[in-house]
Amino acid sequence: MFACVIQFKPEEMTNIMKDFDEPGTLAPTGLLLGAAKYMVIQGEPGAVIRGKKVTIGITLKKTGQALVVGIYDEPMTPGQCNLVVERLGDYLVEQGM
Repeated sequence: MFACVIQFKPEEMTNIMKDFDEPGTLAPTGLLLGAAKYMVIQGEPGAVIRGKKVTIGITLKKTGQALVVGIYDEPMTPGQCNLVVERLGDYLVEQGM
């Protein structure tokens, strides 16, 4: 297990939040976050954005008050990351967050 610190730029967050409001806006250009660019793959419009870059991937879940971000690398699978991030996000939604 590892921890990492990612510097989020305001314009990256603006673009991500725009994709939640208008699904599909990131697909043509990709999702930029920190120093990485991810190809946007299937998600849940307005709720979940998923991205992939070689062996690394990202899952973002929007709640009422938070943005849950999970970044994974092998040997973790996309499904494992999706499950954790989305369940945490669902829990926060249930708690009114």
